[in-house]
Amino acid sequence: MRTPTLTKTHNGSIAERQIVKLVRRKGLLRARDLRPLAIPRRHLTRLVAEGVLLRSGRGIYALADAAASEHRSLAEVCARVPAGVVCLLSALRFHSLTTQNPWEVWLAITPAKRKPRIDHPQVRIARFSGSAFHEGVDHHRIEGVDVKVYSPAKTVADCFKYRNKIGIDIAIEALRDAWGKRAVTADQLWQYAKVCRVTNVMRPYLETIAHT
Repeated sequence: MRTPTLTKTHNGSIAERQIVKLVRRKGLLRARDLRPLAIPRRHLTRLVAEGVLLRSGRGIYALADAAASEHRSLAEVCARVPAGVVCLLSALRFHSLTTQNPWEVWLAITPAKRKPRIDHPQVRIARFSGSAFHEGVDHHRIEGVDVKVYSPAKTVADCFKYRNKIGIDIAIEALRDAWGKRAVTADQLWQYAKVCRVTNVMRPYLETIAHT
């Protein structure tokens, strides 16, 4: 496959080369990243038309010849919603703690946060508040984007808290997988069970796995 190249003679080529350099460094580029450089957004449209850039989501661009990572959808969503945290089924998938393959990106935001308008990828919003939102957050770098994902133990506790939404069977599967893969400890599970206020719900399952 031939790598797209920039036309050297058209107007604005310097600005467009700056854009390519920036997206090559960042991995994913948000249209608003051009503001500090005072580069008009029309250059993004031109680069997409030339096949140099790919518009992977509203306001999100990547190099057309760059291989997409397994978790690009998480990066795309978190680039649009930096305050959000990947949660529940998407966090389970990220940590390889489920056989489920969600077609939506599950994202936690606070109750006061306005629901983001994202056309692609599809997003499923969950409202977390207080310590249930702020605790157990891990940071991962995916295609240049800071992606916040709840830790395995926090995610397991979240699944029990939202068992009526995702199913108790998925929560139990996540607990067993996390324990079997040694991705969590008993202390971590108890800690986040308390944070999510599901100690009574999780207790019998925790006591069972602790003796296996």
